[in-house]
Amino acid sequence: MIKVLLFAELEEKAGQREIEYDMEEVSVKELRNKVQEDFPNITGMERAMAALNEEYAGEDTPVHKDDLLAFIPPVSGG
Repeated sequence: MIKVLLFAELEEKAGQREIEYDMEEVSVKELRNKVQEDFPNITGMERAMAALNEEYAGEDTPVHKDDLLAFIPPVSGG
């Protein structure tokens, strides 16, 4: 299983923080697209930073079984 964590507005729109996918290997981009497909009400996925096992990851980075991928939206404040 690959565990995906959603933070802030992504979590709010999905209605859950954690998603698990039964996949062996996939790219960050493919998982981003899968989350967007499974939760079409989520907006802003394209702007979210990806962190794989607590390190920032690019779109082509491979994600393997038992990895943890987090999507973190940009933070704004004033």
